[in-house]
Amino acid sequence: MSERLALTSEALTELQRHVADGLAKIDPHHRLLGRQIRYRIIDGQAFEITFRDVPGIAEAELLGLKRIIGTECFCTVSPQTAESVTVRLVVPFRPDPATAGRAPAS
Repeated sequence: MSERLALTSEALTELQRHVADGLAKIDPHHRLLGRQIRYRIIDGQAFEITFRDVPGIAEAELLGLKRIIGTECFCTVSPQTAESVTVRLVVPFRPDPATAGRAPAS
């Protein structure tokens, strides 16, 4: 799917559930499953998913994770320690039509 998701609380909750449910299917070596996952919104324009303390990651697992997300996303893998890496995915969102043009709530 190349269409961006709308930035709504329902879409974010669905994406989180979808990632959690799909990890067991694409991560047979449990490199991501059971790791600390952090979700955050970046400037109201993108959603970041970060996996920390990952002992290693194969390209097939990254492609599977992108397939689970189901929309355009960007991925980085960076060293964290000598034995582990941080896997970060950024999913761009299109603005929610219901809140377009409004200032973000503080």
